[in-house]
Amino acid sequence: MNTIIASPLPSFARTVQRHGLALPRTPLQILQVNITKRCNLACTHCHVESGPKRTESMDARTAARLIELMDTAPALHTLDLTGGAPELNAHFREVAVAGRARGLKVIDRCNLTVLFESGQEDTAEFLATNGIAVVASLPCYTPGNVDRQRGKGVFGQSIRALQLLNALGYGQPDSALELDLVYNPLGAALPPPQAALEAEYRLRLHDDFGIVFNRLFTLTNMPIKRFLHELERDGKLDAYLQLLLDAFNPQAALGVMCRNLVSVSWDGQLHDCDFNQMLELPAGGATTTLWDIERLDTIESRSIRFGPHCYGCTAGNGSSCGGALT
Repeated sequence: MNTIIASPLPSFARTVQRHGLALPRTPLQILQVNITKRCNLACTHCHVESGPKRTESMDARTAARLIELMDTAPALHTLDLTGGAPELNAHFREVAVAGRARGLKVIDRCNLTVLFESGQEDTAEFLATNGIAVVASLPCYTPGNVDRQRGKGVFGQSIRALQLLNALGYGQPDSALELDLVYNPLGAALPPPQAALEAEYRLRLHDDFGIVFNRLFTLTNMPIKRFLHELERDGKLDAYLQLLLDAFNPQAALGVMCRNLVSVSWDGQLHDCDFNQMLELPAGGATTTLWDIERLDTIESRSIRFGPHCYGCTAGNGSSCGGALT
């Protein structure tokens, strides 16, 4: 069982209160589903600890219940499919198509290299045909940093995948097919300002590889799972936690994703966010599954469970699944 990390920092809830803030839930708008922990990569920063040997994956019964409940949150506008590599789940396409059929924006959080895995030869075409937005991890625009964080040869495959997606219309100025990229720092540092880094990415990827995209999201590395182990191994945990605290931004706190999102695990359990899910912190403090509720919007009445890792979402310009918050 995972627990909140031991921390010398003041509680996140107390810090929020000290700044005169309240962070109640708002209407549920985003349904995020960690549909599998299986992945063809094993990235050093991965808060899910995904990898080729993981077997956890949503089954048909859970997928069917998830689809059934999509109609029970009136403000819901986005279905965010993540993993692992979500495309490796047997029911990924069924769930994605069901979301699109209900008028939801459907996001595939794609590691890019999965598009070249056996059995995934038509995945890019499937995504384009169904108008599914792609949010792709690319922690740098140079091979050295990407391969160091994600594995040898990953950068080259990622570039090929982006060129493939561009050829299908993704990221093009006259296309509705959205292609967003995700940046994570290489180590125990905060991301640089998102707008400036996006401009740099745009220039380098276009000039070097002819690649275009819509937006760049900067995400802070969360001190949990693999990155936590790295911090502990290098003796940097306390310093990194202090860095997050010192950079606490009240304006970013107001926009944290747990306020309008519910995170569903591969086995149907509900959590406040994907990070809480990986720490096995259930929404509302008690284990609840998709079969324990009649409506998804019942989550709106539950308090959010905070911990030291939440400082990662509120440091500097903030960090969420949609990038910087300020």
